[in-house]
Amino acid sequence: MRLILNTELYVCLLVCGYLIPVAEARQPSFVFFYIDDLGWADVGYQGSDFYETPNIDRLADSGMVFSDAYSCGPNCAPSRACLLSGQYSPRHGIYTVGDPRRGNHSFRRLEPIENRTVLDDRVLTWAEVLGANGYRLASMGKWHLGKDPITQGFQVNVAGREWGSPVRAGGYHSPFEFPNLKQDKPGEYLTDRLTNEAIRFVESNQHHPFFLYLTHYAVHTPIQARSDLAEKYRVKPAGTHQDNADYAAMVESMDESIGRVLACLDELDLTEDTVVVFSSDNGGYMGATSNHPLRGAKGMLYEGGIRIPLIVRCPGMTRPGDQCDEPVTGVDLYPTFVELSGLKSSDDAQLDGLSLVPLLKDNNESLQRDAIFWHFPAYLQGSGDPGGGPFRTTPAGAIRQGDWKLIEWFETDRLELYNLRDDLGESDNLIAGHPNKADELHEAMKQWRKRVNAPVPTTPNSNYIPNRPYPR
Repeated sequence: MRLILNTELYVCLLVCGYLIPVAEARQPSFVFFYIDDLGWADVGYQGSDFYETPNIDRLADSGMVFSDAYSCGPNCAPSRACLLSGQYSPRHGIYTVGDPRRGNHSFRRLEPIENRTVLDDRVLTWAEVLGANGYRLASMGKWHLGKDPITQGFQVNVAGREWGSPVRAGGYHSPFEFPNLKQDKPGEYLTDRLTNEAIRFVESNQHHPFFLYLTHYAVHTPIQARSDLAEKYRVKPAGTHQDNADYAAMVESMDESIGRVLACLDELDLTEDTVVVFSSDNGGYMGATSNHPLRGAKGMLYEGGIRIPLIVRCPGMTRPGDQCDEPVTGVDLYPTFVELSGLKSSDDAQLDGLSLVPLLKDNNESLQRDAIFWHFPAYLQGSGDPGGGPFRTTPAGAIRQGDWKLIEWFETDRLELYNLRDDLGESDNLIAGHPNKADELHEAMKQWRKRVNAPVPTTPNSNYIPNRPYPR
């Protein structure tokens, strides 16, 4: 059965343009740390003076840091769907988490676009591409795109379901019960256990090209820390902008995990043959952390909701201490993984991202990309940006082109224009002073929406009550 499946997939890959190169070369292995809700400012190398991330900081020192990296969405599911598919959200239809009508119906002016919650099996993921060409792949931790990552090219699934948090399986402390991960005895911490499983996978596949997708549930809510680490931060002086002891403890547990896996690579003499990637699926959650100096948080198209940490260490390519300021986004990782694994893709493959390999080779290079885009035609409840009322976000889209960023609000047609080089905190809307630039970016965004068939909500919500005061 396995042979038949791989044969059919190989034919599909040939049709889609993925080929093993003629010249034989050792394929690198990959370790991809994908952290849930970790903010851009939540790590030491980005300036946090409260959270402690020595292992992540050492990884940053040994590889390339991308200062202007973005998720493809402001919350979990769309970012993950874009990451796995290499496509912007209008192509696969996963725009948000769950119901796009989240929040009080009487405050919604529009009916949002319907949302999918499962990544269609017809989407060809990078896991399927690599798996059909000899890689052994494991997804360990949060999946959030359906019932089982096995249907999308992974051969091993540990703890992955459609769940957005670990609550359904018992939380971060045992007893818990996840797919292929059960612990009846109290006392085990989920982040530590996933690390044990990850190390076991690396050890058992050390003589074969592998891809470890270690996608921790941490640091997503519920905020449940190991008691020993939480106590450490309760007596530690508050940082300049961050002071949540339990969240800090979860961050340190996650950092310990990164350190243990990297140490395993060293011990097995795999470091020089392994590409290591560290990133997050969206910005930090406002209820747990501060994203200062960025504006906004998870659930918003301001920088605090979509700008994320990204480190890539590629032996023989990146140099210690490298930093790249080119704007990059989640869909870029698919073609990057394909190219680094020694495969080639045809121009017919419907990928929206660009390979980061030219940047990894030379951090002064440019991808010569016109712009990157976001499309979020849904509502998210909860307090957020000042003036946002009862929603973290209403339906919106955004574009970044060079230093310029434009946000369009579909309810009101309001446009906001920012120059991120001069105003990283998006405090000064330049729309009045730069109308031509705003028109240029708005037109580029509208043309992009046509190309990817992105639906914009226009149907009025019959339950909307105009001028109803927001609850305070």
